[in-house]
Amino acid sequence: MERFYQNTVTRTILALLCCALWGSAFPCVKIGYELFHIEGAGSQILFAGYRFFMAGMFTFLLGCALKKRIITMKISSVPYVFGQGLLQTTIQYICFYIGLAHTTGAKGSVINASNTFFSIIAAHFLMKSEKLTARKVIGCLVGFAGIIIINLEPGAWSSGFSWLGEGMVLVCAFSYGMSSVTLKMISDREEPVTITAYQLLFGGAVLIAIGAITGGKVQGFNMQSTLLLLYMSLLSTVAFSIWAELLKYNSVGNVAIFGFSIPIFGVALSAVFLGEQMASVKNLAALVCVSIGIIIINRQGHEA
Repeated sequence: MERFYQNTVTRTILALLCCALWGSAFPCVKIGYELFHIEGAGSQILFAGYRFFMAGMFTFLLGCALKKRIITMKISSVPYVFGQGLLQTTIQYICFYIGLAHTTGAKGSVINASNTFFSIIAAHFLMKSEKLTARKVIGCLVGFAGIIIINLEPGAWSSGFSWLGEGMVLVCAFSYGMSSVTLKMISDREEPVTITAYQLLFGGAVLIAIGAITGGKVQGFNMQSTLLLLYMSLLSTVAFSIWAELLKYNSVGNVAIFGFSIPIFGVALSAVFLGEQMASVKNLAALVCVSIGIIIINRQGHEA
């Protein structure tokens, strides 16, 4: 299994599949807000909670089927896995859902790509085997230039950047970047599918509780909206499970570099499903910068 996930072709295909699924989440969330009549932060958080708790249930059932037993975790692993759930699911998606409600799917997807750089920087400080190099620093700087470009509007940051929109997505990216490193750090404690299932269940449950306490409502369930919620839950099950396996058997740098494709998928799918402009000079320039930054880092994959 280790050799399978460490194979370059396999790692590339699986990582790009995860990124394509995550990229599709940007337009799906925006469409979901309309179908479920989502208004206000409480409802956005509750909507996220439904999605990720369902994803946790699907992952749990998948794990039980694969292992042919009820998957459980050691008592000593509980604080680590639940902590992972708070960081990777609760905090990340509170920021993601609120932020995406106040910015475009295209802009949100590019800003969210900064999670790659946060992962690499966090790995430097938290893991002895993964150190920053000059090439990594240059790659991060070029990539962040893309995040600045996507926010350049008339009036610059005053009108092109809002803390409730782009700011929340940036915090989401930081949370996700950190969670990739902590997931790698706890990957030897339990099987990846076990960690993924329980962190999604716990993180999703906390989201539901927060959403309910703050008066959130999710309504408008019909065939179309239910299928959308089902798809969003399943994409999380597949993407998080595969990503956890990749991180277990590869360095953070070798996996995180594929994050460059998330904004590409996000912008393209936002253009298809939301009618957002994809080919503007600003969007293309931002995507080029983010992609070049990751490619620069990827060129030294053996050092990642």
